Amino acid sequence: MGKLQEFKIAFEKNKEVYSPGESISGTVTVKLGQPLQCKAIKVNCNGFCGITNKFNDTAWTMEEQYFNSTISVADKGTLKEGMHTFPFKFLIPATAPTSFEGIYGRIIYRVRAFIDTPRFSKDYTTEKAFFLLSLLNLNEVPDIWGTCSSAVTQQFTYMLMKTGTIVLRAQTHMKGYTPGEIIQVTANIHNQSGKNTGNMAASLIQRVTYETKKPTHDVRIIAEVEGGVVKAGKEVEWKEQIIVPPLPQSSLAGCELIKIEYFVKVCLKSPDVMLTLPIHIGNVALDKKQRPSKKASAPSTEDTPASDSTLDTSISASSPTLPPRPAPKPAPRLAPRSRGSSHNSPSAPPAEYHPGAEGGALMNEDFQNKRQSQLVSPNAFSYAPGLFFPQNQQPVGPAAAPNGPEFSGSTGTTSLYPSLNGTTSVATPQILPPDYSTSDYPKEAPPSYNASCNT
Repeated sequence: MGKLQEFKIAFEKNKEVYSPGESISGTVTVKLGQPLQCKAIKVNCNGFCGITNKFNDTAWTMEEQYFNSTISVADKGTLKEGMHTFPFKFLIPATAPTSFEGIYGRIIYRVRAFIDTPRFSKDYTTEKAFFLLSLLNLNEVPDIWGTCSSAVTQQFTYMLMKTGTIVLRAQTHMKGYTPGEIIQVTANIHNQSGKNTGNMAASLIQRVTYETKKPTHDVRIIAEVEGGVVKAGKEVEWKEQIIVPPLPQSSLAGCELIKIEYFVKVCLKSPDVMLTLPIHIGNVALDKKQRPSKKASAPSTEDTPASDSTLDTSISASSPTLPPRPAPKPAPRLAPRSRGSSHNSPSAPPAEYHPGAEGGALMNEDFQNKRQSQLVSPNAFSYAPGLFFPQNQQPVGPAAAPNGPEFSGSTGTTSLYPSLNGTTSVATPQILPPDYSTSDYPKEAPPSYNASCNT
């Protein structure tokens, strides 16, 4: 055996998940079989983001550093044979973003130790990663309350000469969700043609954008539910549910190189008609008690006359009292235009039904869902901020990533992270590192869609 028999880093209480603004402490252990001369022993703590446009490459094309601190725990001298322990402590900045690992970029935090030896001698180094979790409280996201809805009118050609129109309207019952919660999707499809449509489907889509010189987009279908067809000339209302599996949060606050977005896509297999509804995925669920009341959010009508009166008084005490100003009339809404191409963005939801949507009978009793279970790709997740899990550890709870393609059952949740302060404050499902062996190459950015989120 050589001089150095053991060189390792240990965190206090074996803690591996920290919060921004928290301190991280531990020890560096050195075990020697023979005396070792050294110039210094240093410990470094750093956090950074690196991105690339190559699949699973760590030769970063762009980097962003959050902090980088180094301390010296031993000066120049000779370390005697035996065991030596050196304590360290660092403060994590409050602005550091949540850890993340994707196929084209990562947000990494680690502690490294170095033994700097004299010239012509071998230097020694070791490192240990830790994870940072900055909770996304959905109640603090602007404009988060209410439903999210959109609509599209699409014309298509069939049987060479004939044309038809599909009117698709869809909404989710909320704008923000946490893992384990259920997204309730409602869609209304009016088939104004003489041909049956293909199956309808609703999907939860994750799009991760890596801001390289030419942005790289990693788009994945996280989960999908599928229904039946809409017969010619019929109008159908379709209701389905999507269980949110363990996922990284929508926002990586403090990171400028990686952007995470989620959408619910509602579409028909044929003709090619679709729309998307943007949603947020967070760590702290929406609390109805924190929802602002409409009265509190609406401007008070008594404030305007009061301010006018104060202004008039400052100008002249004898000025006559002016009547209150009438409220400005709202601008007229433009009627939505029909779309003739299957590749156009969906229109905003019309205030009322499109005139062509009238006259079709609602045929829910004749409509059967093709499949009620939820399909989840086991490799569909970017690695969320979290901790190292042993390879033989099994997912806990029905909301964890399934072994097979069928995913159904209750929405029970388990703890995602070990206790940050000795207790678990947020109950969310456990996230396991993904397998990227079957992931696709970078995709170009999909077309943007306009959606209306109604409060």
